[in-house]
Amino acid sequence: MIPSRVFRLIHTNGLLWQASNKSLLAKLRKKTGYTFTNCKKALELHENDVQKAEKWLREQAQQHGWAQAAKLEGRSTKQGLITVMVDQNYAALVEVNCETDFVARNKKFHNLAEIVTSAILSHSKGQEIQNEVQRTVFHMEALKTLSAGDGKTLGDHAALTIGNVGENISLRRALAISVQPDVTLFGCTHPAPMNPIPVSFGKYGALVAVKTKESDNILGTQLCQHIIGMDPQKIGNPQVDEPHNNMDEETCMIYQEFLLDPSLSVQELLENAQTEVVDFARFEMGEELDEPTSEPTLESVQTCG
Repeated sequence: MIPSRVFRLIHTNGLLWQASNKSLLAKLRKKTGYTFTNCKKALELHENDVQKAEKWLREQAQQHGWAQAAKLEGRSTKQGLITVMVDQNYAALVEVNCETDFVARNKKFHNLAEIVTSAILSHSKGQEIQNEVQRTVFHMEALKTLSAGDGKTLGDHAALTIGNVGENISLRRALAISVQPDVTLFGCTHPAPMNPIPVSFGKYGALVAVKTKESDNILGTQLCQHIIGMDPQKIGNPQVDEPHNNMDEETCMIYQEFLLDPSLSVQELLENAQTEVVDFARFEMGEELDEPTSEPTLESVQTCG
């Protein structure tokens, strides 16, 4: 028969061991987001070493993600997000697609979109700005091979997210814009998120580059909203372009009615604010594109002034 003191010691140690294990398990689950069963298995395999268990879990998820990616590759991705990020003289506009709107609202999918957008911005900052406004276009294959901040490729991150959410995901396109110091960049998405910093998410996104005597964040955002709502095809040059006879079919930005005050044309708005639009870009989630005949690699992404 076990003496009561020894029994209490064994029982207490057992409870402490269980509490310790539950604490490690909770910590690992919170950090990785993986299932109770997988986290428990990872801790058992690595003698409760949380760092080793986390590394093993991510490796397993990556392998599973690639398997899932291959399995789901042919499935249509008609939903997703447009993301915008602006950091001083650099900006990124990105489209990432998934199968359902449910996953488009998923935090893991948002995290992937933010990783892609940050990688585009970082790549842009590493390039020399040779023009007043410089654009770099990324298509699907180039995006997959671009490195994220942790050294993994964006293709690896996409595969990991596919494994987590169980849907096909495609990194459809991205645009990086860099400008000289005398040009100011603004960006926004629609619907506008509650907290757009550092990355703004929506179904539409726009960037605008302007020259102005006094920086006006409100005007910059309003111009982006106009670009999203009115979909101009070019800025327009009053010395070359004529206004369209039908205002509803006007595609030159300067001749369009300003979205937020139809009593003004965009040209009048800019003249009043002593502002010049030098470039802009607009992405709409799922819009038809003139796809390139061949996918460029990262070494041959299209850069133009």
